Amino acid sequence: MMETKPIANPIDVKKKLGLDGELLLDVGCYQRLVGKLIYLTITRPDIAHVVSLVNQHMHAPRTTHLQAIKRILRYLKGSLGRGILMKKNGNTNIIGYSDADWAGCTVDRKSTTGYCTFVGGNLVTWKSKKQNVIARSSAEAEYRAMASLTCELIWLRSLLNDLGFIDPEPMTLFCVIKPQSISL
Repeated sequence: MMETKPIANPIDVKKKLGLDGELLLDVGCYQRLVGKLIYLTITRPDIAHVVSLVNQHMHAPRTTHLQAIKRILRYLKGSLGRGILMKKNGNTNIIGYSDADWAGCTVDRKSTTGYCTFVGGNLVTWKSKKQNVIARSSAEAEYRAMASLTCELIWLRSLLNDLGFIDPEPMTLFCVIKPQSISL
């Protein structure tokens, strides 16, 4: 991996991680790599989604999944200086952003929830996780993502209150819901 070229993004959006490719012989090596990437997401939220995708194949990884890990490593090689920077600005306003795909997993058609929260303009929490149930519409997938983010915002407000940071401003939740037309 040392001689490979760095790349600009950690995932090839044209490819979906499915069940194609041969099964890996050394499953333990794959699992250790994914574990290290999961640990790295603590300070690198930019890889959280793609690490979540490769994590879904821990039980039976294939060559295509290992290629996805190698792509993540090439991305990390080209983005060594990135991470989380916290700035003090005296503001404790809480803002959250959520999004979801609809039936994004080609294997089980489950959607993926993603969100991030900011306190005073600083990124403090983020999540990318496959939803537990199959959403019947894109709106349902988005509502589930917003519900997950709402729980996180309430917990974060409670934590800040316990630490003595009382903010009278209401929390703000942003989401992306694409209008859909239904023809019968």
